[in-house]
Amino acid sequence: MENNQQKRLPWNSSRSLRLHQSNSTPTNSANLPFQFKHGSGEKVFRNLQDKVSRSTEARANAARGETEKRHCLAWYLMGRPWACCFVGRVYEGHREPNPSQRTGEKMESPSTSNADPFHSGGSNGNMDSLKDGDTANVIMNHDFSKGLDSWHANCCDAFVVSPQSGHREGLASKSSGNYAVISNRKECWQGLEQDITGRIFSGSNYTVLASVGVSGPIQGLANVQATLKLEYRDSAASYLFIGRTSVSKEQWAKVEGTFSLSALPERVVFYLEGPSPGVDLLIESVVISCPNTSTSDSMGRECIADGNENIILNPSFEDGLKNWSARGCKIVLHDSMGGGKVLPQSGNCDRTHTDLEWIQQEITGRVQRKLAYEVIAVVRIFGNNVSTADVRATLWVQTPDFREQYISIANVYLYDKMTFLNVENLLHSMKLATDKEWVQLQGKFLLNGNPSRVIIYLEGPPAGIDILLNSLIVKHAEKFPPSPPPPIENAAFGVNIITNSSLSDGTNGWFPLDKCRNWFTTYTASMARDSLGPHDSLSGRYILVTNRSQIWMGPAQIITDKVELYLTYQVSAWVRLGYGAAGPQNVNIALSVDGQWVNGGQVEINDDRWHEIGGSFRIEKKPDRVMVYVQGPAPGIDMLIAGLHIFPVDRQARFRYLEIQTDQLRKRDVILKLSGSDCSLFGTFVKVRQVQNSFPIGSCVNRTNIDNEEFADFFTKNFNWAVFGNELKWYWTEPQRGNFNYRDADELLNFCESHNFETRGHCIFWEVESTVQPWVRALNKNDLMIAVQNRLTGLLTRYKGKFKHYDVNNEMLHGSFYQDHLGKDIRSNMFKIAHQLDPSATLFVNDYHIEDGCDYRSSPEKYIQQILDLQEQGAPVGGIGIQGHIGSPVGPIVCSALDKLGILGLPIWFTELDVSSTNEYVRADDLEVMLREAFAHPAVEGIMLWGFWELFMSRDNAHLVDAEGEINEAGRRYLALKEEWLSHCHGHVDEQGHFEFRGFQGTYEVEIVAFSKKVSKTFVVEKGDSPLVVSIDL
Repeated sequence: MENNQQKRLPWNSSRSLRLHQSNSTPTNSANLPFQFKHGSGEKVFRNLQDKVSRSTEARANAARGETEKRHCLAWYLMGRPWACCFVGRVYEGHREPNPSQRTGEKMESPSTSNADPFHSGGSNGNMDSLKDGDTANVIMNHDFSKGLDSWHANCCDAFVVSPQSGHREGLASKSSGNYAVISNRKECWQGLEQDITGRIFSGSNYTVLASVGVSGPIQGLANVQATLKLEYRDSAASYLFIGRTSVSKEQWAKVEGTFSLSALPERVVFYLEGPSPGVDLLIESVVISCPNTSTSDSMGRECIADGNENIILNPSFEDGLKNWSARGCKIVLHDSMGGGKVLPQSGNCDRTHTDLEWIQQEITGRVQRKLAYEVIAVVRIFGNNVSTADVRATLWVQTPDFREQYISIANVYLYDKMTFLNVENLLHSMKLATDKEWVQLQGKFLLNGNPSRVIIYLEGPPAGIDILLNSLIVKHAEKFPPSPPPPIENAAFGVNIITNSSLSDGTNGWFPLDKCRNWFTTYTASMARDSLGPHDSLSGRYILVTNRSQIWMGPAQIITDKVELYLTYQVSAWVRLGYGAAGPQNVNIALSVDGQWVNGGQVEINDDRWHEIGGSFRIEKKPDRVMVYVQGPAPGIDMLIAGLHIFPVDRQARFRYLEIQTDQLRKRDVILKLSGSDCSLFGTFVKVRQVQNSFPIGSCVNRTNIDNEEFADFFTKNFNWAVFGNELKWYWTEPQRGNFNYRDADELLNFCESHNFETRGHCIFWEVESTVQPWVRALNKNDLMIAVQNRLTGLLTRYKGKFKHYDVNNEMLHGSFYQDHLGKDIRSNMFKIAHQLDPSATLFVNDYHIEDGCDYRSSPEKYIQQILDLQEQGAPVGGIGIQGHIGSPVGPIVCSALDKLGILGLPIWFTELDVSSTNEYVRADDLEVMLREAFAHPAVEGIMLWGFWELFMSRDNAHLVDAEGEINEAGRRYLALKEEWLSHCHGHVDEQGHFEFRGFQGTYEVEIVAFSKKVSKTFVVEKGDSPLVVSIDL
């Protein structure tokens, strides 16, 4: 959209920038990124013109060793045929489309410059002045000092002539160094090439300078040209003309030119070609360099931005609106707003805004793949009757094959009086955001693949609310030293920190919140017994809380001085409802940490029995005040509390117990029985090595992740199962009705199959209404039923036999969209139809907070009842999915949930496991707790991590590997556990010809050395109670 107003201001003047709502509207709202966060938007740009096949087909044939003549693209672009290439075929009155239109590359020549639609380039300078040492040379062995190293002759012969070669005549005598000779050329396109993939970057302007000559049967001048061959995935190669020159037999000449690629292909090859067949091509040197931009205010793409520099141009609007644009609104600069009440810090941007409008800047060519970037924006909102608004920073990425990606970078919730920042575990940090204050929006992003275009934009508030942008910074994210292990010494594990927990001293140490009253009598607790030490026994007394007029009213204690940072505390108590109870009531043990609510455990009560609450918490920042209190029932309902215990847990002691359990459950005795020799085998040396544990441990993966070579390498080496993060979800595969996108899922599935990975199908439906795409929510009952049937049929017939598991209807304990609209039977029918369509797949329920006690909606008891109800209706539920997004895990609490669910006799999988802590050593401990508890429990048959790579996980501070590939302590702990769960041994055969050991289930390699002969064998140890006998015939 055009701007209504633009003014140039002095560098140091204070002003603001305001975006006004445009009188016009976007031509097609479906093209606008805010509407389509799942890769479903229509193409923003027109498709490229049809590719001209004659040159590409000829080159493809040549690459296969065929000798068919081709037409030389670059010369045809100049409007005239090249004699050696257009034999018997001359084209008149027609010119081939510009290569930049066909392939997406920008093409420039020394004498002309093709304008880029989003950037204007500066002068290329004098090519004659370019020297090899001025800038880094992309070309390896550019002067042939290493012979033909890094070079390749294209269907012809090549050799290097050096000064030591003896007497050199003619043109050779005019060269003081080495030069290459390309001979036995049968076609004009045959020459010398070098693969430069990985040494160039999209958006950078490159200059080419080559010193060339010719030799052989030639009269007059011969033509030599420089060309790029661009190979894309799943499409024909294309060719980009760089420059050409005319050269005689007696002189060295220069081939000069420039090029810029808006998107990086899979492979880029540079080569020199051109003289007629039979004429030798001589090359003295080649330089491809990326000189710096000559002017500071140029918008031309620089070679590679300094990672520590801001890649945003005009970030604080010192140069007016230059480099900025708006969509669906107009940008206006202001010195102040609101009658002088809103003043900028240095400059700001404000707009009247609808959901389909945003302010943006294109950063194509200035952002590098596989590099983590930090984004910092200073923003606020402005408008009449402002209540609340969500401001977010988003990245729009277009790939070379025209796929669109939307990367959410950061968001902040702005209020007219307060700002709530997203914080882990439902904690909210409150900050005043008056009309005199600005708020910092901060986040990070990383691009896995090579983009063709990248745009960063701010969006979010509804109509009538303006966004004010003071400044925007995008730069290489700073790397901080890893956090050291927390200094925990002499921790009193198992010791209750609650004063007078047994109530042996009445209510001393307790106080009621506000006007409620605490009384005490007696009773007992059991979940804590596995963690409590001998220091504190459970009594039979309880507190009776009456006169409650608010939900939060209950007994409380201040425990500030008793809580140690980074220790994990277990919470346990018994609660019961008293007088006035009617209907289900939620009871919560809570902590107020400097005014922030921390969940210590929840339970729902709907009877007059005692119920146990089990939960946990951890504090990682020094607080000024910590209060624990019990809250939850509706006002007027009395509450009874007994045996409240809060104590730090000894994880190492628990690990020692779990190692014993693991040995009994996951290992098996093995006897290698050797035979086939007339001589005694006693003393024969045997070496056993386990190459893979058969227990499934997998991870979530997204389509873009596999474009990152380091991610793919870690993933394939350290996991054996996969689940797709979004690509199989309905909102991804059919974002608009009838508009299907299975391409991402297909490519991920192909990747997994190529590495022999089993895959989980997540998910067919998602019961939570906010995750259901708008077109589905808008359907009437009949159309919705048809859409559900079509979804089942389309997905499960397409992938029949491909996915081992399916999460049929995700999070049914937390949502009820389909049940509300189609009736209770729809859930069981989903399972029945899915089983009919793909009987080989195991069908799972899947939900969260089952294992941690912190959500009354998803207790193990409620999960069990849901599964029993489904089975009663004939649903073939085959597995139980526990997502495992857990905060501060405590082994006995997790184990208690697994024990309860285990009575159903169904396999249990942790399907989305992740843990989070700012301290990577604590994070490693949390991960070890969950992995050991799962691996040691007989009902658990698999673990899926919900990612491992920073910036590609659903939670902050949960990664095992940082964004740029460095493994942290949590990652090292994971790898150490993987190694611990492999069995290796060696020794000698006994008198019976046996070698015995006990090892984990999985695949083994054994090596036996007997009588100067080495015998190798592979065998598999499966689950079993009796010893496995493996016979080996020597």
